[in-house]
Amino acid sequence: MDRIISKLLLYGDMPFDCILMQLGDICKNTREQTQSKDELVTRLFQQVKKILKVATNYGFDHNLWHNYLTFFLINNENPFSLICEKVGAREGSVNFFAKSDFKVFQALFRYDFTWLEQSLGVDCFSRLFNYTSIVKSERMYNKNVSTKVQALSLNLNQAADENEFFTKVTGFYRDFGVGMFGLNKAFRISSFSDGEIVFHAINNMDQVMLDDLVGYELQKKKLINNTKAFVKGRKANNCLLFGDSGTGKSTSIKAIVNEFYPQGLRIIEIYKHQFKDLFGVITKIKNRNYKFIIYMDDLSFEEFEIEYKFLKAVIEGGVETNPDNVLIYATSNRRHLLRETWKDREDMENDEEIHRSDTIEEKLALVNRFGVTINFPKPNQREYFYIVTELAKKAKITISEKELKLEANQWELSHGGISGRTAQQFITYLQGMKE
Repeated sequence: MDRIISKLLLYGDMPFDCILMQLGDICKNTREQTQSKDELVTRLFQQVKKILKVATNYGFDHNLWHNYLTFFLINNENPFSLICEKVGAREGSVNFFAKSDFKVFQALFRYDFTWLEQSLGVDCFSRLFNYTSIVKSERMYNKNVSTKVQALSLNLNQAADENEFFTKVTGFYRDFGVGMFGLNKAFRISSFSDGEIVFHAINNMDQVMLDDLVGYELQKKKLINNTKAFVKGRKANNCLLFGDSGTGKSTSIKAIVNEFYPQGLRIIEIYKHQFKDLFGVITKIKNRNYKFIIYMDDLSFEEFEIEYKFLKAVIEGGVETNPDNVLIYATSNRRHLLRETWKDREDMENDEEIHRSDTIEEKLALVNRFGVTINFPKPNQREYFYIVTELAKKAKITISEKELKLEANQWELSHGGISGRTAQQFITYLQGMKE
């Protein structure tokens, strides 16, 4: 295997501790007998454990070796795969090297581990080739990634030669992209003292769709129109969804991402303490072939907080214009985002700024940087009952409308008042009682 892997060029830049490199080195040491059998078995089991961990995280089944190789291919960000993500396969000299690499991967797909198992007295790969996974809840793994990897794995195994292999892989890059942005729809970030920003995929994002949201049709339409223009490459605005708690602001944004994910929409959740990293995040995503929503939930600022300045600077842009593939969507319970006090109303203060109105204007102007603002008001009693009734129909709750309204009214009186969230919690309660 080590001799096969050494022929990789475009995909050959792998760290030594990765599974492929380790397996290659284990094969080499087994053949040359430069390590004891016990040491080699221990090393081999460590790599098998890594393959099983990947399979568990992504719900892989059947041939885990093929699934792992496929997962490696669609996560490998190199100049060739990144270009294919943007424009698909094109004529060029690089295709010669890509096809040479894919010929290597075909050999890896068909690699016979029998000699290694016999040499070390193990049968682990025989198990990996015919693996039956434990059935588990979709919330325990990323089903979207699992489905795509396993489907491509089967197709690649059936490829007649490196040319067909090339067509299938580059087609995947064109349709879905490469790396974590290609496979996942939602992300968080972490940053380090040296300025490095790392993205982390969110695997258990709520699967709510726009049709699941009852009411607020005008608000949803406004949000959909802006997002649709964005994913189609037309001009679109940053969006602020504001209004009472529990009215569906955050859920609407999640539903938008689920709806437009197949068209290349991705979401990155940023917390207030991370606003200083906004420029770094944008730098990392501005040249990718996706549309990114930077999402800020429950956005608000106290008088002493200055993070709003980072947000304001990003929205306004500096010398370098903001990229066309990034928008900011935020939710807030406050219309103006920053808490305003009666003291802010005074124009002169002896012990503070001479002209406080300038500071007030700077604070309140932040909301004006959002081109689209959408109000989600608390529903009235009639709207609340409508939401409850529609949710009950979707959940197949079979009690009379009169009884449903009576219980819904009693529920909201003791559970935080009228809101879409209260209505959903009430229906969840009924579902639990029914089951």
